[in-house]
Amino acid sequence: MWQAEVRVDLDAIRANVTRLRSGTGAELMAVVKADGYGHGMVPSARAALDAGADWLGVCTLDEALTLRRAGITVPVLAWLLTPGLPLHEGVAAGVDLAAASLAQLDEMVEAGRVADRPARLHLKIDTGLSRGGATVADWPALLEAAAKAQADGLVEVVGVWSHFVYADSPGHPTTDRQLAVFHEGLAMAERAGLRPRYRHLANSAATLTRPDTHFDLVRPGLAVYGLSPIAGQQFGLRRAMTARARVMLAKRVPAGTGVSYGHTYTTAEEANLAVVPLGYADGVPRHASNVGPVQLGGKRRTISGRVCMDQFVLDCGADEVAAGDVATLFGSGDDGMPTADDWAEAVGTINYEIVTRFGGVRVPRVYDGERQ
Repeated sequence: MWQAEVRVDLDAIRANVTRLRSGTGAELMAVVKADGYGHGMVPSARAALDAGADWLGVCTLDEALTLRRAGITVPVLAWLLTPGLPLHEGVAAGVDLAAASLAQLDEMVEAGRVADRPARLHLKIDTGLSRGGATVADWPALLEAAAKAQADGLVEVVGVWSHFVYADSPGHPTTDRQLAVFHEGLAMAERAGLRPRYRHLANSAATLTRPDTHFDLVRPGLAVYGLSPIAGQQFGLRRAMTARARVMLAKRVPAGTGVSYGHTYTTAEEANLAVVPLGYADGVPRHASNVGPVQLGGKRRTISGRVCMDQFVLDCGADEVAAGDVATLFGSGDDGMPTADDWAEAVGTINYEIVTRFGGVRVPRVYDGERQ
């Protein structure tokens, strides 16, 4: 008998990748960073590959090496690399690496020497996000150094890439400005003698709404898991994660009863309370206190009082509730079930954050649609 669980529908992930592939002629990189956005990196990666994903994308070297240790051999790009990492291990494992500065390029050249094979690089240009990537001013020097390293057989420049600021707001002028900067960055790369096989810019939102940004490779992340990057549009995607728990304790209390820490909630009348064994240590945002939606007994209810480390309470009014009843925090949205989007709206965040919080140490993931 389970107490709390995160269920992940791998068939939904497969269907989402199929949907995404149907809308592009480019190759597709399924982004499985952050433990597959909370869905489990390796099972999610395998499901995406089942549906025809060509690449996998991660942030860290450790994530990439975990995929390799799991026996996954498709191209993998890792792009969040601080100084001093054992990059030679990634090069030896055939992991593609992102470089955005001369210092990073130097480390990757050295990693290739240690691994006795050229490092496969994707050069990143900052087109306006002001986060990762070489600035437009620094881009020519990076291209020149990379072209020389490639001519010397020390690296292979596989890709040029960047990342959008506002693709989740269709029509925002920043997207067109970034696209123009990216085109110029590509032209500069060609003038430097670099003609990378892969030019990539499109995230989930751009994959779904901006085919002019697809180039050779698209990089959907959130959409792989059935969550939409654009509010109010689902694009035929199927939500893959359901978070739920069994009621631990049910009890009847009189009107005027304070509930949970600080008594920020008080029952208006005699009520049945349900104690649910999930809290902020398990991924439930503390900001969900008095606002988080939960389905129990066929009705959508709201968390009563503060979310605790390990539990929260629901005021079920006059409705009968018993220990062992299933409380669903979010899932597919069918039958009135709350979704990760509902939770994001309730607590003032984004659906990305909701799903990546869950599936930690105490709450097991259970997979539907696993294949042998």
